[in-house]
Amino acid sequence: MKTLLAFAAMGITVGAASAASAACGTITVANMNWQSGELLAHVDKFVLEHGFGCQVDFVPGDTVPTITSMVEKGAPDIAGEAWVDLVPEIVKRGTGEGRIVQIGQALSDGGIQGWYVPKYIVDANPEIRTVDDALARPELFPDPEDASRGAVFNGPTGSGGSVVSAQLFKAYGGPSRNFNLVDPGTQAGLDGAMARANERKEGWLGYYWSPTALLGKYAMVRLEAGVPHDAAEWKRCNTVADCPDPKKNEWPKDNVVTLVTKRLADGSHPEVADYLGKRAWDNQTVSSVMSWMTETQASGEDGAVHFFKEHPDLWKTWVPAEIAGRIEAAL
Repeated sequence: MKTLLAFAAMGITVGAASAASAACGTITVANMNWQSGELLAHVDKFVLEHGFGCQVDFVPGDTVPTITSMVEKGAPDIAGEAWVDLVPEIVKRGTGEGRIVQIGQALSDGGIQGWYVPKYIVDANPEIRTVDDALARPELFPDPEDASRGAVFNGPTGSGGSVVSAQLFKAYGGPSRNFNLVDPGTQAGLDGAMARANERKEGWLGYYWSPTALLGKYAMVRLEAGVPHDAAEWKRCNTVADCPDPKKNEWPKDNVVTLVTKRLADGSHPEVADYLGKRAWDNQTVSSVMSWMTETQASGEDGAVHFFKEHPDLWKTWVPAEIAGRIEAAL
């Protein structure tokens, strides 16, 4: 009798899931080719499949081709982590023509760039809050190749961050304040320099960004610019490598949103649209999960499960209680 009841219950569950899947249909999601974007794609897939009973198909994703495809071809349906400031004209055209909709924030803090120092340095020297404060203490951030001078580590060679950092290094008078600008070469070189300093509890000053796995592993403090962001000056000189007279400036926050196509936003999937409108997470949460993924060599799918298990207080605010129960059951 218990066996019969179990099979009967299973039949009801499977039948309900099949009905929900049929009602939701197939939704295409861009699986972005960077770690945080891949992680969010798998979080959405888990919620849509186990919570709402949708069939989710992944398509390879990257900022420019994905958003362009959504505007011109109406697919994929969802770009979970869209760095829209990188392609403003495409996004403007797509939203203006009603082809895509910015349905909510992906990163509640936005994408953050800037110059960072280890927290233990600030704890020992609480007067260090701004870039100028740090540049007044070259002895705290010795150049690995010349301990008589301080070092500011630039971004990876050829990156946008490296251009801006080099310009800001000039604007803040780095050379005259006994600092060298260190080129780390690759991303691995930059990561290695930061990791070594943290493991040895040594001074380190340089460019980095969030969310990232490394900032999930090490406690770093972003230095304030000491001046507000000036968009005109940023465009005129801070982002132009050969501009001779850069001014001090604050890094802008990148607007990182979730984009959906008109098909998904037009009311055919109101429960999915409601979820995506509420679904946002802070950089520290993302960075901590990415750090776990990196250390364990976990996939985006594993990372999503880890997130659901470790942060129920966050994701349960995104969905109704009934949907949350289905997600927990799937875990």
